[in-house]
Amino acid sequence: MMQSPYSLRQILFAEFIGTAMLLAAVIGSGIMAQRLSGGNDALALLANTLATVFALFVLIEILGPISGAHFNPLVTLVFKENLPNVSVIWSKLAIFYIVSQLTGAAAGAALAHAMFDLPLWQTSGHVRGSLDAALAAKGAGGVGQWLAEAVATAGLVVVIGRAGAAGVHAKASALVACYIGAAYWFTASTSFANPAAVLGRMLSDSFAGIAPQSALGFVAAQGLGALIGFGTLKLFNPKNS
Repeated sequence: MMQSPYSLRQILFAEFIGTAMLLAAVIGSGIMAQRLSGGNDALALLANTLATVFALFVLIEILGPISGAHFNPLVTLVFKENLPNVSVIWSKLAIFYIVSQLTGAAAGAALAHAMFDLPLWQTSGHVRGSLDAALAAKGAGGVGQWLAEAVATAGLVVVIGRAGAAGVHAKASALVACYIGAAYWFTASTSFANPAAVLGRMLSDSFAGIAPQSALGFVAAQGLGALIGFGTLKLFNPKNS
C-alpha cells in the first residue's frame, strides 16, 4: 500500500470534523424538523432523513480521500486493513480513529445545540429499546429496536464492503448515503448503526436523542450486526481468494 499523502494529524482531523458535522446534521435537522413539523412525527423524520443523507454523501465525498470517511468505530474495526498507510501500527491508528470519532460526535452534538440556542451539554430522555413491555407500550420500543440496529449495521458493513470489492469506490458515498436513508424508514430504530452516533445522540435531549439507559443495548446490537455483516462479506469472497 502506498504511503498516504496526508499527515496523521490531517487524517485524524478529517475523522473528527466529519463525525462532528454528521452528528450536527442529524441532531440539528432533528431539532429544526421538530420545531417546524407541528407535531407530525412522520414529517419530522422525513426532514431528518433527507438532511442526514445529503450531509453523509457530501462528507464522504470530501473527506473520503483523506481518511476513508469512516465516522464510525465499527467501520474502522471491520475495515482496519483499509486504514491509511502512515507511520503508525494499525491497532494504534484504529484507536486514534475511534477517539477522534467519539470526540467528534460529542462536539457535533454541542455544535447543533449552540446553533439553536440550546444548552450545549444535555442528556437525552428518549428511551429506545427495552425489555420492559410497559415502556414498549408507551412507544419506547422493545427488543425489535435492537434487532433493527443489528440489521442496520450488518447492512451498512455489507454495502461498504461490496462497494470496495466491486470496484465502485466512486459510488460508495452515494451507496452508503442511500442505504442509511432507506434504513431510517425500514428499521424500527431509525438506523443509528454507529456507536459514535449513539454517543452524540445520547448527549442531545431532542428528536434524534437516545437515553443513556438505551445506549448499551444499541451498541451491543450494532456490534453483533457488524460481525454478521463481516461474515456475510466473507460468503461473497471469490472462489480463488
